[in-house]
Amino acid sequence: MPSSPPSARGALTSARWFPFVILGIGLTAISFGAILARIAQAEGVSSLAVASWRLGFAALIITPVALLQSRHELTRLTRRQLVMALTAGFFLALHFATWITSLEYTSVASSTALMTTNPLWIGLASFFIYRETPSRMMVGGIALSFTGSLLIFWSDSQSAGASANALLGNLLALVGSWCFSAYLLIGRRLRAGLGLPAYIWLAYGAAALFLFAASSAGGVELFALSGTAWLVLVAMALGPQLLGHSTYNWALRYVSATFIAVVTLGEPVGSALLAFIIFNEGFAPLQFVGFSLLLVGIYFAAKGEKT
Repeated sequence: MPSSPPSARGALTSARWFPFVILGIGLTAISFGAILARIAQAEGVSSLAVASWRLGFAALIITPVALLQSRHELTRLTRRQLVMALTAGFFLALHFATWITSLEYTSVASSTALMTTNPLWIGLASFFIYRETPSRMMVGGIALSFTGSLLIFWSDSQSAGASANALLGNLLALVGSWCFSAYLLIGRRLRAGLGLPAYIWLAYGAAALFLFAASSAGGVELFALSGTAWLVLVAMALGPQLLGHSTYNWALRYVSATFIAVVTLGEPVGSALLAFIIFNEGFAPLQFVGFSLLLVGIYFAAKGEKT
């Protein structure tokens, strides 16, 4: 059999790696999420309000695109799809509410490291619920990345400046990880039958509704905010949410939820470096070991991903 021409082989290689390139761009954008949340909190914005406006602005910005490109999909939604969208939005709302709140009590490094333990929970759920067996290289990537996250958390917890409320913050970050894992697993099933604009509009919109309802019920201030706070909230919607999380949602059609969860493990690297530059949150040599393991784990998971 004649071999494929070089141009065809190049196109296949590019197509195979294109989702990984897009995920890299999304990871860079999403690494700013914790930094912007901290700035908003410093401006006096409550964590629940930060989560509400992040999802609210994102849903509002994507609305024209969803209505123009996905109007027919949205009008033909089945009851099952609508229930799945609401459920995904509910878990996404819980994810942001718990994770952003965790930043009030623990460091950026610990919060993001614990929040990105998704591969453990998704890998277990995918095996027991969907009977999906990951490749050996994928398992190795998960193990390395998870070990890196634990090293970052351990190093941070041993620092002299650890807060007395760090345990609460770490627990909230862990709950946020469980909720994000559920969101990815549900989203993978829903995304298979919906275009990206329709899916993210439904998921972000549902999450925003849940968060605004919770904020109103809890008497959270949503409107009397500073000009800087409004700019930061819009930036969170445009960068970490629309550019960051939306690339994860786009990639659900091409790669597994397990691999996407592994990619999110790179967030502590970017977030911790940004926290060091902006907030002077130092990190110990052990954290560098953890960062290295995270990146190596992501590489092996990419090599082991079945496309």
